Amino acid sequence: MANLQTTYLGMPIKNPLVAGASPLSQQLDLAKQLEDSGVGALVMYSLFEEEITHDSLELDYFLNRGTETQPEAQTYLVEPSKIVTSGDRYLEQLRRLKDALEIPVIASLNGSTRGGWISLAREIEAAGADALELNIYSVRADPSLTSDLIEKTYTTLVHEVSSSIHIPVAIKLSPFFTTLPQLFSRFEKAGAAGLVLFNRFMQPDIDIETLEVNTRARLSSPSDLTLPVRWIALESPRVNVDFALSGGVHSATEMIKGIMAGAKVTQVVSKFLKNGVQSAMGMLRELNGWMDAHDYSSIDMLHGVMAEDRVGEATAYERANYLKALRSYQEKFV
Repeated sequence: MANLQTTYLGMPIKNPLVAGASPLSQQLDLAKQLEDSGVGALVMYSLFEEEITHDSLELDYFLNRGTETQPEAQTYLVEPSKIVTSGDRYLEQLRRLKDALEIPVIASLNGSTRGGWISLAREIEAAGADALELNIYSVRADPSLTSDLIEKTYTTLVHEVSSSIHIPVAIKLSPFFTTLPQLFSRFEKAGAAGLVLFNRFMQPDIDIETLEVNTRARLSSPSDLTLPVRWIALESPRVNVDFALSGGVHSATEMIKGIMAGAKVTQVVSKFLKNGVQSAMGMLRELNGWMDAHDYSSIDMLHGVMAEDRVGEATAYERANYLKALRSYQEKFV
């Protein structure tokens, strides 16, 4: 049996199958089942700063409503120390997960203000997280914002957060940036220990009957794999961070492709939501079987064997291969 041990963000983990950020981590029993099924680490669902802000505004409204005309109304209110916000619930769930699990628990944060990112990151570290994933999920629709300004904002943020805490920081980002290689390099210099490619934007849809905008979560499929695999294969030899593949991993086949491209771990969510958390066991058995059949005794032997610097055709992941792909498709109809 192959040795599946690897490292991610400086942490030793028993295998490269990581449960990505999802509602599964909201339930302690499901998190335990994920660990029992063999996953190497768990990423918590994201904490959104907007949720905390909404809670604060709502509390302020109800705590102060009517106090100008009915001063005695405050005597009927719950004591502030007993009020629980979404941030409090997140930190408590993090503590519970750390107490119950032996695998690393990685928190996930999506802030909206500079102070919020930093203060929440510190609270998450204090609550016991092994690492922190910054989920950069934001649609920049303002045409006055230049790409350079947007990227400088994010790299400054990464520097400020990573320098304010002592646990490793990974950045989960979308592919919708002007120059990904330069941005990856800037994140590395800013202090990022890892990059997670890519997060999934929830795409809005229009209901033509109700004239409403609907946003529904869409599970991934293996066809989503090719974009992150390409960028990991291109940049893992160039940028000194740990890459995590996210999106499209539904079997050992996708895990193997990601690790061959240069990913240290592969994050899985849709497979678990669709087929249950116990499906992790089958994925790991399949991975072990494939590695044994192909004489790979460890994940280290497999890691990066198909990264750009190690493939025979240097342009395999770049534009020069585009014409070759078109011609190969055309030959089917000749």
